[in-house]
Amino acid sequence: MRAGICLIEDDPFVGSPLSERLEMDGYVCDWFQTGAEALAALRKNRYQLAISDIRLPDISGEELFETLRQEEIYLPPFLFITGHGTIDQAVRLLKLGAHDYITKPFDPSALMAKVRSLCDSRLAIAATQSLGISTAMRTIEALLPRLATSRSPVLITGESGVGKEEVARHLHRLGDPTGNKPFIAVNCGAIPETLIESELFGHEKGSFTGAVKARSGVFEQADGGTLFLDEIGEMPLPMQVKLLRAIQDSAIVPVGGEMPRPVNIRLVCATHRDLKAMVENGEFREDLYYRIHVIHLPIPPLRERQDDILWLTERFLAEIGRRERRLLSISARAASAMVNYPWPGNIRELRHCLERAAVLSASDCFETAALFGGATALAEAANQSMDRQPLGEYMEACERDYINRALGEAGGKISRAAVLLGISRKNLWQKMRRLGISANSGEDA
Repeated sequence: MRAGICLIEDDPFVGSPLSERLEMDGYVCDWFQTGAEALAALRKNRYQLAISDIRLPDISGEELFETLRQEEIYLPPFLFITGHGTIDQAVRLLKLGAHDYITKPFDPSALMAKVRSLCDSRLAIAATQSLGISTAMRTIEALLPRLATSRSPVLITGESGVGKEEVARHLHRLGDPTGNKPFIAVNCGAIPETLIESELFGHEKGSFTGAVKARSGVFEQADGGTLFLDEIGEMPLPMQVKLLRAIQDSAIVPVGGEMPRPVNIRLVCATHRDLKAMVENGEFREDLYYRIHVIHLPIPPLRERQDDILWLTERFLAEIGRRERRLLSISARAASAMVNYPWPGNIRELRHCLERAAVLSASDCFETAALFGGATALAEAANQSMDRQPLGEYMEACERDYINRALGEAGGKISRAAVLLGISRKNLWQKMRRLGISANSGEDA
């Protein structure tokens, strides 16, 4: 992966050798001699860096930069080249968001040092991170190797779709470099209350109607590896007592069994709910809360870590493209819309958005309409500025639209829609009541 640089310099005695130097140092350089040509390229492509002279034959570098800012198009870091007569203008550009400037006549080595510091560090971070390039996700990823050496329970919290299971899987991989140990994931909210004990601890033959043979539960299946209990906040109170005992004793008793069976697991729990508030409301056992809350990893929603949006987009496009045998990308305007959109469904919604575009778009370069088309509230929100309605109302509108889309895909079946959304049926019911969404299916009503 090489950084793409947009060089804007009308003087061929400066632009030509600088372009050659950038190419020799391993960068992909597009050299433009007018602001209009550069503007068209910056609207179309997503460069790692733009190097621009302030004085250009048609429009100034400042006009170019300000035009891109007003269009809310994805802006790479801008490094301006300025003469002594335009230093004040360069300082003004820094206040508007430009990254840095360098004065003529400049030392080519000094310029290349700035280029490397801007491009190489960004590419190095992107290449080494598995969970994200935002400060929050890099902090979590840096902490996981230390947690991998411990068997203490880990609680991962965050909104639905933020990537809690991926964090759990990454922790497991760090603790199992050979890949021989099991990783078992189970959604506590998706299991009927009457079956959850058997699902967790297994059962003996004949222990209940339909138990025609003995079956091991997820605790035994994960023995020696990692057990990931997703949506732990949805677990019924009576079952929480038995779960606490299993964690404390490192042993389980199957349904219909008498003798405890030892298990050695790394327990990772996750929830989108506020367990502390649930404890105060009597909905979650306090002793179990403190037992699983030894290590807490809160994951911020995607709207609070915008640096990850395009990073994730590139990864998903590469993955989808390999599957579809296409070279997929997004336009600069679509990239800007994606960064500005709040993603109430977080990473799950982002991935579904790109997969839908891959199916419906005739072009391999997705525009905003291909990504958000059909969801009018989302498309309009992605292309408008922020000075409209209060944030709470805006988020509710997005959430209502997203749930309605899931219900439509599920044929109005609430249970199926809850699976698509990655939340429990009970939680979906609560959201529907709060948002005024009526159920259209008699089966789930």
